[in-house]
Amino acid sequence: MKLTTKLLAATAMVAASSASAVELEVTHWWTSGGEAAAVSEFAKAFNATEHTWVDGAIAGSGGTARPIIISRILGGDPMHATQLNHGRQAEELVEAGLMLDLTDVAEAEGWADVVNPSRLLDSCTLDGKVYCVPVNIHSPQWLWLSHAAYEKAGVDVPADWFEFVDSADALKEAGVVPLAMGQQSWQTNLAFGAIMVAVGGTDLYLDVLTNKNAEAAASPEMTKVFEAFAAARLLSEGSNVQDWNQATNLVITGQAGGQIHGDWAQGEFQVAEQVAGTDYTCLPGLGVNEIIATGGDAFYFPKSDDPEITAAQKELASLMISREVQVAFNLKKGSLPIRGDVDLSAANDCMKKGLAILAAGNVLPDGVNAFSADTQGQIDDLTVEFWNDTSITVEDAQARYVDIIEDAD
Repeated sequence: MKLTTKLLAATAMVAASSASAVELEVTHWWTSGGEAAAVSEFAKAFNATEHTWVDGAIAGSGGTARPIIISRILGGDPMHATQLNHGRQAEELVEAGLMLDLTDVAEAEGWADVVNPSRLLDSCTLDGKVYCVPVNIHSPQWLWLSHAAYEKAGVDVPADWFEFVDSADALKEAGVVPLAMGQQSWQTNLAFGAIMVAVGGTDLYLDVLTNKNAEAAASPEMTKVFEAFAAARLLSEGSNVQDWNQATNLVITGQAGGQIHGDWAQGEFQVAEQVAGTDYTCLPGLGVNEIIATGGDAFYFPKSDDPEITAAQKELASLMISREVQVAFNLKKGSLPIRGDVDLSAANDCMKKGLAILAAGNVLPDGVNAFSADTQGQIDDLTVEFWNDTSITVEDAQARYVDIIEDAD
């Protein structure tokens, strides 16, 4: 069956099953300027139908929002749709039978034919059934650099992580904080993973995350990663902000030289009307190993006893993965689309870098798909404690990390 035929069949199926207009409460944690602009594209598309998007934004990060989301679902007060990271975060909810099966929509629309890379749809699939719609590809291994900060310091914009470290003294002398860093555990863990790829290399990253190899975690190569992470924490002194977008703003305003962060930071630069390559530079893989990790966001739909709500949920899922909405959403979010068949000629330099890396197949699995929530939480706790307490030695931190990987699930 041709894809166009599948899409027509899916449209007919959704339209036929959608008997009347309903309101859907949609929870998410996209509240920064760039994020709000992006999620409004989903809301606009859904409101253009007979239905209504009821926005349930939860202020704070995913770490703040996820417990609230999960508690509501388990407590019998579910929303109608919710953002989560595709991977293992919703695994237990799916196993408990609390999430809507989207397999009929996915098969009718041929999601398996268009989702690229395929592991994104795989992470939404359990026992052969699809339970979420992936909406973007987010990679955390980027270094964002302020041209204004480097102009003030009188040095060239670095081409990679090592040049960035070498430029730190010049930035400090100019009154610029070298490295902007928010004080939430997931941000420091994100930086740890990015440094692991740049300093330790992709083979080490894969061996630890995919194989859960404790020997690799104890290796000299991993020691170099911890040493680089220890050096990086000294570069962030004076970066006294909490949220990631506040750290990004330090780069946008030239108060900080750079930030290790995901490609969603790009949305903040766009809201500030800064131009990639002119006002800021983006370095995937910190400019050392140019890769992207294929993590990202997905939407799950808690089950409802109301068939009209169920029909509207499936209609929203279909819209979120449609070509037009994928382009509109991801251009504002700073992420890459999950479809391999969309036109992104309007993409800026940073998005084009990501698309080129994706096309070349230089991709890595994201940690959220590798570890259980418990294991990931232990790693988060370790990295933030190490980052904030300089009395913890590299040897001690690595030993604790090895223990976590040995027991990882």
